[in-house]
Amino acid sequence: MFEKKDLLALANDYMPFGKYQGRVIIDIPEEYLLWFANKGFPEGRLGMLLALALEIKINGLEQIIEPLKKKDASQFVANESQTRH
Repeated sequence: MFEKKDLLALANDYMPFGKYQGRVIIDIPEEYLLWFANKGFPEGRLGMLLALALEIKINGLEQIIEPLKKKDASQFVANESQTRH
């Protein structure tokens, strides 16, 4: 299962290696994510995020990530902290 912070990571964290190094994870092409799915995702959090990105793309849900990109992410975090009080 994933958490809201995972969606924020998809929108703002960068791929640390490979053909798409430096690209925001959600912006990695589906074909590359499918390649990882066949070869095996990396261990740990990065692998989980890549698998989640693939699921989001396969299901056509990229639009749920767009508002979370850096320009809007701080507003999302502020709104989230207000709802907890």
